[in-house]
Amino acid sequence: MSSTDNSPEHKLYSSREPIFPRRVKGKFRSLKWVLMIVMLGIYYLSPWIRWDRGPELPDQAILIDLANRRFFFFWIEIWPHEFYFIAGLLIMAGLGLFLFTSAAGRIWCGYACPQTVWTDLFILTERWIEGDRNARLRLHRQKKMDLRKFRLRVEKYLSWILIGLATGGAWVFYFTDAPTLLVDLVTGQAHPVAYMTMAILTATTVFFGGIAREQVCIYACPWPRIQAAMMDEDTLTVGYRHWRGEPRGKHRKGEGAAELGDCIDCMACVNVCPMGIDIRDGQQLECITCALCIDACNEMMDKIGKPRGLIDYMALTDEPREIAGETPKPVWKHIFRPRTILYTVLWGGVGVALIWALFARADIDMTVAPVRNPTYVMQSDGAIRNIYDLRLRNKHGEEREFRVSVTGDDTLTVTLQDSDTTAGDTIAVKADEMRIVRAYVEAPAGSKAATSDRTEFTFWVEDGIANERVSVDSVFNGKGQ
Repeated sequence: MSSTDNSPEHKLYSSREPIFPRRVKGKFRSLKWVLMIVMLGIYYLSPWIRWDRGPELPDQAILIDLANRRFFFFWIEIWPHEFYFIAGLLIMAGLGLFLFTSAAGRIWCGYACPQTVWTDLFILTERWIEGDRNARLRLHRQKKMDLRKFRLRVEKYLSWILIGLATGGAWVFYFTDAPTLLVDLVTGQAHPVAYMTMAILTATTVFFGGIAREQVCIYACPWPRIQAAMMDEDTLTVGYRHWRGEPRGKHRKGEGAAELGDCIDCMACVNVCPMGIDIRDGQQLECITCALCIDACNEMMDKIGKPRGLIDYMALTDEPREIAGETPKPVWKHIFRPRTILYTVLWGGVGVALIWALFARADIDMTVAPVRNPTYVMQSDGAIRNIYDLRLRNKHGEEREFRVSVTGDDTLTVTLQDSDTTAGDTIAVKADEMRIVRAYVEAPAGSKAATSDRTEFTFWVEDGIANERVSVDSVFNGKGQ
């Protein structure tokens, strides 16, 4: 293909044009404000909720104890070997995302995703400082950097940095005692890792929520590409009733006005969209179903005296019904259908299993690791000894004494190294700690266990105060015949 020097240059890629959403009022915008306040409040305030955890740990309700690889949530304590609780919660989160997407489209993206919540917060501060959409557009298109534009830019970026700093600061508070860390951060005595973490989170928060914004949802997030598998023709999602709105036009009076649809092409739905799309063009990958276009369109319909709902939550199955003048399906029929019921049952089943496991577990725990080098030791009196390493976990908030015993063969006896009693079967474990102790199990000379290759038996650990017992099966190795 040839070209001349006078032909215009055609660019394969164009630079990004920033989006400046207009302020809008309505029930969906109000719902988003409420959810934003609640979720940001939970995130920022949770580390400051106090909870008595005894003398060894910070009195913090939600705590991620990386040093001991434990997680605390009010009265719940998750130990490293109980990672299945975290796995279960992740499974529930995935199933919940499938459930809500199949019922109401990208409702997570539009209302609860951290990217959406923080972007809303950044746009709010930008609007407070620079004005609504038209004012921000004029400021953006102003080529000259005068004193006013410079001042507004500094105020905006400074407010964004403060929001990012609060976000990073709140995150590090989850890993240690929040009041103590705050003092250390202010006085410069905190660990360098804390400052580094806050700096990284501040920069990423400002970039994702203030600069990249919709680009993260369009190009970085994989969910828009996956959501189609979760949706079907009965999924409720934001759509435009083209059969009612077309042909669109601004002319409302005079010749030809009766042939026009309800859409007056005011662009209100486009101007409020944080993704910068036109919902009238149909379903698009960029749409996060935040429903702000519904509020904007309803506001305009009220002004021109037309019925609301030109843009609304609807399902594909409703379109032919409404075009034919029939009543669409009730909302509950769209929500309660085989797919959503299946997701609900699976989600609830995992939740019930986790709750049962949480309340069924004991506050003491033990794991047994036989020492097989050597397999057994013969004592001077002919007795056979096996050695085991026991890991005893005390999940109580105070120190407890645990008594260890064995059952399965009456001739077997157990003695603990560094035992706290002359009997040699009791040892103390500090609050919320795990202690490794060596156990010596002996079979007298000539006994069945001493002369057999393998004898199955059971370790028991008992908390005398709470009367709790747990057991672990093991094997005693004798010298054989």
